Order: sequence, then structure tokens, then C-alpha cells
Amino acid sequence: MSRQRVLIVDDEPDIRELLEITLLRMGLETRSAEDYSNATRILHDESFDLCLTDMKLPDGDGIALVEHIQQHCPNTPTAVITAHGSIDLAIKAMKCGAFDFVSKPVSLETLRNLVDKALTLPSSPQIAGDPADTRYQIIGDSAIMQDLKHSIAKFARSQAPVFICGASGTGKELVARQIHLQGSRAGAAFVAVNCGAIPSELMESELFGHLKGSFTGATSDNHGLFKAAHGGTLFLDEIADLPLTMQVKLLRVIQEKSIRAVGAQREETIDVRIISASHKDLESMVADGSFRQDLYYRINVIGIMVPTLAQRREDIPQLADFLIEKHNYHNKTRISISDGALAALRSYAFPGNVRELENILERALALCEDDSIEVGDLQLPENAATNTSQASLGELTQSMEKEHIVSALENHRWNQSATARALGITLRQLRYRMDKLKLNKP
Repeated sequence: MSRQRVLIVDDEPDIRELLEITLLRMGLETRSAEDYSNATRILHDESFDLCLTDMKLPDGDGIALVEHIQQHCPNTPTAVITAHGSIDLAIKAMKCGAFDFVSKPVSLETLRNLVDKALTLPSSPQIAGDPADTRYQIIGDSAIMQDLKHSIAKFARSQAPVFICGASGTGKELVARQIHLQGSRAGAAFVAVNCGAIPSELMESELFGHLKGSFTGATSDNHGLFKAAHGGTLFLDEIADLPLTMQVKLLRVIQEKSIRAVGAQREETIDVRIISASHKDLESMVADGSFRQDLYYRINVIGIMVPTLAQRREDIPQLADFLIEKHNYHNKTRISISDGALAALRSYAFPGNVRELENILERALALCEDDSIEVGDLQLPENAATNTSQASLGELTQSMEKEHIVSALENHRWNQSATARALGITLRQLRYRMDKLKLNKP
């Protein structure tokens, strides 16, 4: 079996030699380039499983090389080596598609860990496991959902923090799990925590752990959720609910990649990818001072917006069939849904999104007779399916969305790429919505 190959790009011979020796001891084959021009020439002629590049090169920079590889060798992960304290440049590189970064002076343990993870990335995202285990599937083939799935597959090939925004019930945790399952940490733990469900006085010990006797009631050691997610992914749901004091401590953990348990004297290195989510507008919270701007900058390296169910109505029949078949599989039943019931679902506003659809169908499955779900079994709110009511609800939702997008476009002088980044969506998603809302530059 051929050895995996790594391209090293650095203008300092001593650094290149150190990296080559380290990687050779890991059983890898290496190739070196001293600048951007030679690196791109080698990449044109040869294929690699990983590229390690210094941020500063004599004829360019690491970010330009990351962008080149993203365009010409998208299946080759790239990690950048940055000067100590250049976290802003590292974040910029990861926004451009870098897998991860390591700071100088290079820690060989950190480097080996990074290389191991990068080389375990699947060439094409696949979810292993029992086919009957459908808990984490994302259902829907609408254009907006295809864009979402594409973004998930792309961002899974990175170690950058991800922020998922979307209304309640849209499936933000499902998106987070898919990023985890399609990435290099799939074999490690995925730990989900709802930041709004933990009492503020217990939050530090729950996240970072505590030692026995460190406070009243600490009758035994607690490793904490960060430690439980070591090597894997920590999903911080409703991160907007973090108190300001905890926001400061979380920021330090992200920057230093280490934690200190309550009552401990020393910090402990932690290897965790952080994915966070909220249904609240964090930009507005930053503006009013209730959420730290520097923390928002750190957690929002990659942004994903999950669409509401109203924005993908064409997926409702597929979602309904999936949920009903899942019920049939587990309960050994043969229940179906009538065309009339499906039409009623498609005309309903779904303020509670996919979660509400699940609840409605769960109730209907229990109420239906003759193995068929009819309109009455859905028990939709009175007049919810009438054309007049639905039209006004649709216009209200569309009006709010249009106002939000126009505001973002104006703030970025109608630069679509910058606007898409600010909204946390892809350029294709933005253009799809602009076309749908008939938005044109004035």
C-alpha cells in the first residue's frame, strides 16, 4: 500500500527539515517547496493527501495557497503555520477553507495530532452505521437544502468553529451532528449541551469540570463536558444564553485550547471542535452589549443558516413520508397519508418548523383510522389552511426576510459575496433568495 503524501511549503530550511523528519517518523512521504510558485507547480504535477504551509512566503502568503488548493485540489486539506499571536490571520485562512492551523514555535504533539486528523478525512462524505438508524438524516431535496448539504460536506473538512443560526425547530443540532459525522472526528464523541438549560452558578463546573471539595456539594471529581468531548465535537446550543462571565472564559478556552477545572491549579490541553447555535440574532446582541464581539468573531469563523420549513415547502411531502415510514418501521404498521392531508400540510405556515411537523404527525399517527392519515387527524389550528390566512402569513414571512436581506446588502454596498458571509449563507443561497424575492441592485 502506497504511503500518504504531504507537501511542505516553507522558506526556512530548518523548519522544512523539522517537519520532514516528524512526518517521515509518522510513516508519511514528504515533498518540499520554498515558495508559492514552486508549491503551485508541484501541486499541478503531483497529488497530495495534505499540504502544510507557512503563512508568510517570499512570493505570496499561505492564504493565497489555501485558496489555490481549494480551487484546484479541493480534496487536499491544507493547514497553515502561523507566527505566535497571529490568530486573526489563522481565522482568515480557515474562513478561506484551511483545515486547521498550528502556531510557531510548532508543538510536535499538536502537529502530529493535526496531521492524523487531516489524513483521516473521508474522500467523499459517508455516514456509517445501521441503515435503520435514521436519527441524523437530513431530509429534503429542495435547492436551498441541497445548498445546505453542500455546505455541511465542505465545512466538515475543516476544524474551524461553526456557528449555526436558524429559527427554533429547524434542525440546528441535526446540522451540527452531520458536520461531526462527515468529518475527521466522526469516531469520537459528539457532546451536545443546551446553554440555556444549565443554571448560571453551575455552568463553569459543568463545562470545565471540578475537583472534589472545590465548592459546597462537590462530593466527587467531575471531568466536565469539554473533557467528555475531547477528541470530538462540543455542540453549544443556544449559546446566546451564556452569561457574560462565561463568555469571557469560553473565549479563553477557544484561544488557548486549554481548560482549568474549578479548584484545579493547572490548565489542561483540550482538543475539541466547537460548533455553536442560536435562534437569536447575535449581531444585535453584540450591538447592545449582551454578547461579546470578540467571542462572536471566534465562534463564527464559519456560518451556516438553516432555512425555515416555510422556505422549503416542497420538502414537506418527503419529510412527512420519512417520518411516517420511520414510525411504520418501529411499530410494524402500514400507515399512509392521504393527498388531502398532504395538501393541508403544504398550505400550513409551520411556525414551529420541522419540530412542529413531527409533533403534528405523531399525534395524527395515534388518531388515524383505517391506516390512513386524513385532514381531520392532523388537527391543524382552525383556518390555518385557508388560502387567505396562508397568503398573509407567507407575505409577512417574506416581507421580514426581504427587509433583512436588503439591510445586509445595503450595509455591504450590494457586494453579494460580503453580504452572504455576513448572513452566514453561501453565495448561491443568497442569489437564490434574491431571485425569489425579486431583489435587484437599485
